[in-house]
Amino acid sequence: MTTQSTLGPPTGVVDDDTPDPLLPRRGRRSGRFTPYALLVPALIVLTLITGWPLLQLLIMSVQEFGRAQVFGAAPDFVGLANYVDVLTDPEFWQVLGRSLVFAAVCVVVTMVLGVLVALLMKRLGTVLRTTVSIGLLLAWAMPPLSATIVWGWIFDTQYGVINNVLVNVFGLEQYAGHSWLLEPLSFFFVATIIIVWGAVPFVAFTVYAGLTQVPDEVLEAAQLDGAGAAKRFFLVVVPYIRPILAIVTILQVIWDLRVFTQIYALQSIGGLAEQTNTLGVYIYRVSLGSGDFGAGGAISVLVVLLLVGLSAFYVRRSVKEESL
Repeated sequence: MTTQSTLGPPTGVVDDDTPDPLLPRRGRRSGRFTPYALLVPALIVLTLITGWPLLQLLIMSVQEFGRAQVFGAAPDFVGLANYVDVLTDPEFWQVLGRSLVFAAVCVVVTMVLGVLVALLMKRLGTVLRTTVSIGLLLAWAMPPLSATIVWGWIFDTQYGVINNVLVNVFGLEQYAGHSWLLEPLSFFFVATIIIVWGAVPFVAFTVYAGLTQVPDEVLEAAQLDGAGAAKRFFLVVVPYIRPILAIVTILQVIWDLRVFTQIYALQSIGGLAEQTNTLGVYIYRVSLGSGDFGAGGAISVLVVLLLVGLSAFYVRRSVKEESL
């Protein structure tokens, strides 16, 4: 009597349900370079748009490039002399420290307000959410220079709304004719309001798009388990939207660290440039103001390296947290 094994198909019979182990490997090999091939056109465009100007900037930073070179004189190669001059200049370190603190404050305030507005939009009905979205879009669409002029009028010394309200409504007579842009601290207070006001819509819309992808079933399960609103947000919602928060934070750091228009416009209205320069305005004044384009190029290269380092550190940290 012959018995048939139950561990597999009989000898000589081909099991159609058994996958060929070679097929997945061949599929992976054939499509392994497809993502990189799809990125090639975008990389070429980015290289042409940003790579060539960056190379020119790097070359300028190792040359003595002034107004004479702008009008055709041959630049002289000076090596790292521009970098040495910049790094040994106390004013550069003052501007760098001021810019880092200012950017950190703007990023933190923008991210907190943007996330809160996104959470508010998630809970609002259709009509109110549409109204809030329109208001955010109007703030986002306003050019930075126009927004700075409007806010400068609001904080105007004689005719500003803020001084008028503080004096006539709250009875604070010391704010009659008060100059908000004369002191560095109040100057950056006004600049922070302007920058955060224009940046919150981007954060709010981006985070709101991420919040719509959080499964409601997971939030309901966490609520049934006794998790409060704060725990549900930090333990359930944040892990889902962490990549979005990382990208938005990096973009805000880059934008706020090299902000130019708002600071320069406020200085033109009434601020003291020597005490309120940030990196973007400082590069402009060194390059075009004093005509030392070589030093301005060196500062720009240092800022690029700083931004790349901060971005790489934050991305690496986020990737490590996701892999845990």
